[in-house]
Amino acid sequence: MTVKATSPLRFLPLFAAIFAITPLAIDMYLPAMPGMAQSFQADITQIQWSLSIFLAGYALGMLSFGPMADHYGRKVFLLTGLSGFIITSFLMSFASTSESFIALRFIQALCGGAATVTVPGTIRDLFGSNTAKGMAYVSMAMMIAPMLAPTIGSVILYFSDWPSIFLVLGIYGIVILVLTVKFFPFLPPSGRQNTGLFLGILRSYGVVFRKRVCYPFLLTTMFTTLSFFTYITSVSFVYISIYGVSEQTFGILFGANVVSLMLGNFINARSVSKHGPLNMLRMALIGAFISAVVLTLLIHFESSVGWVVAAILILMLHLMIISTNSDAMILMSFPHQSGTATAVIGTLKFGAGAFAGLLLSWMYNGTAEPFSNLILFCVTLLVIVQTVVWLFKLPTPVHENSHQ
Repeated sequence: MTVKATSPLRFLPLFAAIFAITPLAIDMYLPAMPGMAQSFQADITQIQWSLSIFLAGYALGMLSFGPMADHYGRKVFLLTGLSGFIITSFLMSFASTSESFIALRFIQALCGGAATVTVPGTIRDLFGSNTAKGMAYVSMAMMIAPMLAPTIGSVILYFSDWPSIFLVLGIYGIVILVLTVKFFPFLPPSGRQNTGLFLGILRSYGVVFRKRVCYPFLLTTMFTTLSFFTYITSVSFVYISIYGVSEQTFGILFGANVVSLMLGNFINARSVSKHGPLNMLRMALIGAFISAVVLTLLIHFESSVGWVVAAILILMLHLMIISTNSDAMILMSFPHQSGTATAVIGTLKFGAGAFAGLLLSWMYNGTAEPFSNLILFCVTLLVIVQTVVWLFKLPTPVHENSHQ
């Protein structure tokens, strides 16, 4: 398809590249954790703690800077966030203790949250009623980062040591900052109000939380993400410890899952204009529920790993379609508070991710059943939420926007 020079599609690669700083920062240093523990003469749990600190800082950055971007405009937060991400990445490569590394990691996450929280609102402004399509394309492109990040980190470690990973992250940030200054479509702040910052933030969150039409879709986002993090937290244990696949085979299977997620976004991007985000969400929910039931039965009856992998791939494809459309429908409801809405969505997602780990620890019994049971539970909750919306004909963000 030929894209006109004025089409917002031309900005999508840059949006995806900005979004990618988060999965790159999370996944690139995973292969280096044992070496970092030796370098810092620290316990491996301290280095693993830096990942939780990053997630907490990222969520806090989104919560803090989302409404501020609505109030003052996105440019200052995007550029400052990217600059802070670059500086902290370079400083982390010179960290001499685990404590200083973790502190810098928290600041890096805050800056990453400040930068990435500006992107969904910009997509909403540019694409309007086609927000789901724009989000799908960005998500599809962004999936390349988590697929490649651990491999990139391993290659860097082959030629150098762990500080080089953070030097590469800093260089990546510089490239993105230059491209952002030159090409990012900085739009005027549509939500600016003549109030103080604190009152402006409270007012923005008040607008978001008063819109009850979005509550079922915020729950949908939360339960979908809980399913995703259940997979991320458990998949290495399930594949390697339970089914005995090698670490190399695990890498291939993990990459296949990322391809499945990308395929889900591709299908959604090609079909959402025709069917609408609400219909796409509901159709995908049927497929997700069937896949979750099949996965649970396969694991319960100890079927071969090939069948389990197939069920997971199909499940993740449908969950990605659900997540993308749910997020887009929420964003479409807030033309003047898109940064705040993004912050709420992001906080729910990272909160759900932390909750997944707690639930899996509580349910652990040495088998793969807690993994499949928790996913089936989450998908069942999704079905209940959307069935209530459908049966009681509750208003939805799509229907509300169509009357504006």
